[in-house]
Amino acid sequence: MFSLLLIAHTSAKAQVYIRENAKSQQADSVLTTRAGALNFLAMGDWGRNGADHQKEVAAQMGKTAAAVNAGFVVSTGDNFYPSGVISEQDPLFRYSFEDIYTAFPLQCDWYLILGNHDYKSNPDAQVAYSKISRRWKMPARYYAKTFAINGDTTQQVLLAFIDTNPLIAEFYKNAEYGPNVRSQDSARQKQWLDGLLRHTSKNIRWKIVVGHHPLYTGGSRTEGYDTKAVRASLNSMLDQHGVDLYLSGHEHSLQHLKPAGKTHHIISGAASEKTAARLVPESLMAASAYGFWVFSVTGNELLAQAVDDRGKVIYKTAIRK
Repeated sequence: MFSLLLIAHTSAKAQVYIRENAKSQQADSVLTTRAGALNFLAMGDWGRNGADHQKEVAAQMGKTAAAVNAGFVVSTGDNFYPSGVISEQDPLFRYSFEDIYTAFPLQCDWYLILGNHDYKSNPDAQVAYSKISRRWKMPARYYAKTFAINGDTTQQVLLAFIDTNPLIAEFYKNAEYGPNVRSQDSARQKQWLDGLLRHTSKNIRWKIVVGHHPLYTGGSRTEGYDTKAVRASLNSMLDQHGVDLYLSGHEHSLQHLKPAGKTHHIISGAASEKTAARLVPESLMAASAYGFWVFSVTGNELLAQAVDDRGKVIYKTAIRK
């Protein structure tokens, strides 16, 4: 069950569209905090050496992380533009990450996945950087992590971090992506994900899958080959295993979509660039805005808030059990 808490609005800085036939109320722009919740931020499509609002979004991330006492940050991929990194010693790790996200509340664990731009050079260099940086956590191209809610191991959140690039057939023929995609076994990854979601502990209250490419979007890639490929590959599995949330990037906007089935879809790909977004049939919200999402998870509620580069909460939604 879900409820929408805001109505549509526009400004000079952002365009926010919200489905009118949902329960809503006037936006108050104020960040909501939940006592005893598992709090984390989610951002994506960000590595531009501080250019195009990356620094502004980073500053607001620091303030928001402090306000909610965030435990970690999730990146939805495209960590380094334009073409990834060449080694774990690449200076982009400093220029686009270490020197940008400097606020003390952001010196927490960062759990990251690979985007298509990260595939243009050496994706495994980002895995290797996990052994250099204390906060950079990418132990493999896909992996999983469980988190206890407020320290209670009987109420846990499962996050599965996947690599959607090998799920896109067109990438195997691409001169830039192809070499790094062809080395991957997409069937093996899907078997791993299926087993992970199928055999969860009874203590898992929430299942969240994080992948770079969205399954549904009201951005420029609504009918894109990559969107269709990942949807065809993952949609039935998410539904079958009752995944609560699929979190992605790739589109440089902030979106919330709810197609048929249980799974909500949230796009967070606007951490340093924004592009146009609109409502499509699956949409509940689409915002052309710089920003990120903050999640607060309790045993019975997943509160998601979209925050722009000025620190304004432009949308809130609560998914309840």
